[in-house]
Amino acid sequence: MDILHLVDRLEELFNESRPFPLTHSVLVNEDRMLDIIDQMRVSIPEEIKKAQQILAQRDRILAQAQEEANRTIALAREKSEQLVSRDSIVAEAQARAEQIIQQAHVDAANIRKEADDYVLESLTRLEAELERILTQVRNGVRTLQSERRSPEE
Repeated sequence: MDILHLVDRLEELFNESRPFPLTHSVLVNEDRMLDIIDQMRVSIPEEIKKAQQILAQRDRILAQAQEEANRTIALAREKSEQLVSRDSIVAEAQARAEQIIQQAHVDAANIRKEADDYVLESLTRLEAELERILTQVRNGVRTLQSERRSPEE
């Protein structure tokens, strides 16, 4: 039985009681009063048990909520660490890409310089060879011209 209902019945019993004249005392039906008190004694432990069950259930729900909150926080931290890690990996990759591009420019400039040096050296040798051949050709032409002039003279 609900404890509040028993309190209401006790109050009704009091209100139905007969007052003693010239005092603040009342005459109450002892059997009904003791019956309500006994019912209250039985109900109070039941109400306390219900309250304890409610408190235990509340504590269980709070513990579950705290556990869920901790899991959510852990997941959020892990996700943020992954994002930070991914960002640092991307930054490192970009820096490495810049280094590779710069090195490629340096390598290309070196290759161009080496190619220019090779071409210059080859052309210089070709020029020397052509000058040698040209000198031989001129010498041959002079020799032939001088031989042609000599018989006439």
